[in-house]
Amino acid sequence: MIELHDIHKSYRVDGREQPALHAIDLRIESGEVFGIIGHSGAGKSTLIRLINLLERPSAGRLLIDGDDITQLDANGLRALRRQVGMIFQHFNLLSAKTVAQNVAFPLRLAGVSSRAEIATRVAELLARVGLSDHADKYPAQLSGGQKQRVGIARALACRPKILLCDEATSALDPQTTASVLQLLAEINRELGLTIVLITHEMDVIRRVCDRVAVLDAGRLVESGTVADVFLHPQHATTRRFVFEAENVDENELRSDLANVSGRVVRLTFRGEATYAPLLGSIARATGVDYSILSGRIDRIKETPYGQLTLALVGGDIEAALSQLAAANVHVADVHGTELH
Repeated sequence: MIELHDIHKSYRVDGREQPALHAIDLRIESGEVFGIIGHSGAGKSTLIRLINLLERPSAGRLLIDGDDITQLDANGLRALRRQVGMIFQHFNLLSAKTVAQNVAFPLRLAGVSSRAEIATRVAELLARVGLSDHADKYPAQLSGGQKQRVGIARALACRPKILLCDEATSALDPQTTASVLQLLAEINRELGLTIVLITHEMDVIRRVCDRVAVLDAGRLVESGTVADVFLHPQHATTRRFVFEAENVDENELRSDLANVSGRVVRLTFRGEATYAPLLGSIARATGVDYSILSGRIDRIKETPYGQLTLALVGGDIEAALSQLAAANVHVADVHGTELH
């Protein structure tokens, strides 16, 4: 659906070129939820705004459905933007218009003149986002979560095939964030929309995305399925995001593990193996004793996973690790300066 080939973006600041993105190559498949994560200043907002040409790349090719959109004329660009909906961090609703009028606004811009057609479409969209009873209210009368639902309905008005989410949940509390992410997942599943979501929160990526790209200082430093990137981060920036999501201080953890006796390993369970009673049976069979240093059980979208950091002593440790691997448990050694 979306291809970025050797994309560069620079801004001219005080007479000098300031690079924002360096040689970005990405492929986003039709119908997936693709997350882009990075700290402030990493270039993620610039990247997402390239997809509907709110920003133009300084170099490189950007294709949607095989067409290089940087070559579009004014009419082609207007047609593209009707196919790409966008949800903003701070909602960007028109304060002087009602909820229904905000949702209808893109339809009027697109040239839909039939009041009946607009009213039918607006009612359908408000029902989808759970705001049918709020059609005549103004944005000032809504909660943050309700405002964002209006923003989602507005973004869907012209039946886009791509939905861009620019930090769509960062201004919301955790409970409201969860409900908005659930709504986005339902829209993706039911409408087959391709969703590109940028955030600085790994938990948002874990809950809703299929694949993720990690940006650092304008460079793509890691990408892959959410499960692979989240459970086995390779780049230092990605590891920081994972540890932040777990409320773990990486330096303190490294210091603590340096004082642990025995062989320290991190086990990663996915799917059914997450709940299987493997440790007890393997410990009995191999004579290995273990202490649990840290652990968590959660979900990546609908898939359960678990991660445990253990110290193993005594018995036949290699046999225990082999049995774990045979049960589809990923085993990684944890050393003083290498945390996986």
